[in-house]
Amino acid sequence: MRQSLHAVLDLAEQFKKENGRIPVLMEVCGSHTMAFARTGIKQRLQTHVGLVAGPGCPVCVTDQKSIDAMIEVSKQPNRIICTFGDMMRVPGSKSSLIEAKTAGSDIRVVYSPLDSIKIAEENPHKDIIFLGIGFETTIPILAVLVQEAEKKELKNFSIWMTTKLVEPVLKVLLDAKEVNIDGFILPGHVSVVVGKNSYDFLVEDYQVSGVITGFEPVELLRGIYKMLQLLLNKKNQIINDYKYVVKEEGNLIAQQLMEKYFHYHDEAWRGMGVIPKSGLVLKAEYAHFDAKKKFNVQVGEPKKTKCRCGEIIQGMIIPEQCVLFNKGCTPLHPIGPCMVSTEGTCAAHYQYMREE
Repeated sequence: MRQSLHAVLDLAEQFKKENGRIPVLMEVCGSHTMAFARTGIKQRLQTHVGLVAGPGCPVCVTDQKSIDAMIEVSKQPNRIICTFGDMMRVPGSKSSLIEAKTAGSDIRVVYSPLDSIKIAEENPHKDIIFLGIGFETTIPILAVLVQEAEKKELKNFSIWMTTKLVEPVLKVLLDAKEVNIDGFILPGHVSVVVGKNSYDFLVEDYQVSGVITGFEPVELLRGIYKMLQLLLNKKNQIINDYKYVVKEEGNLIAQQLMEKYFHYHDEAWRGMGVIPKSGLVLKAEYAHFDAKKKFNVQVGEPKKTKCRCGEIIQGMIIPEQCVLFNKGCTPLHPIGPCMVSTEGTCAAHYQYMREE
């Protein structure tokens, strides 16, 4: 690892001499954000390579109004909400799911989405709602849930769809030009589903390069090294450095499942507004499994706070530039989702990068 680190530092120094500044790379994966901080790579490279966290944490990019609606839907009787643990402590305008649970709502943390199907079978007289949050990594699993619910003829099961897609948000970031990005460290998990070829638009439309890499320290450093090589050689290219799990065309079975059950939808992103065709919702023939259509939940406009998660997930600022970071906002008393999620940028900075 030390050899890999010094190789990266040498290339970064060469880039700085040639360009008069350090290179700026954006990772588009919450797991990468946490791995860069946890391993000390981000801290060691901070004077040589700018590693900027992008919108890769699915909990963090979920807009405030959606969070409020999820909390509201949980409050009605004869409903069981199933969710991943990350969602429980995300603050809404007035409360969180964990506070709603304390107040009497039946909210259950599941470790496998398929657990929600079992819960629906065991509770035929209650409505079971799975909170379907995530990128392309988890969307195929949601398709499997619908497939199972259909097979078992479950009338009491539905999914609250709040999914996100990587390509549209990258286009928005690049079109906005708010952050000077020299290249992308592309997400490992998402890429397993979508494949290397899905990122060709970065080169063809924006002349921006990217490297798909894994999560071990040596893999992270190698990804940065290859990205710096492309920049120094002035090559625009997508490199797949995670070939043992990521294929050129991606996971075709997962893609077919997504195509069968879902269609594109305009989705709201935290701090970024509605991005056209940036999410997926169930097709009309499966609308009876769509919780948003099944339960008409109305919520008002979210309460405004000084939380700057919306800017943080776009790489516009770092957590330390938010006035709430490590003051009003801590893991025990979070104000925004970036401090709650295990993949959140604020959580990564708080755990591994803040100064005592």
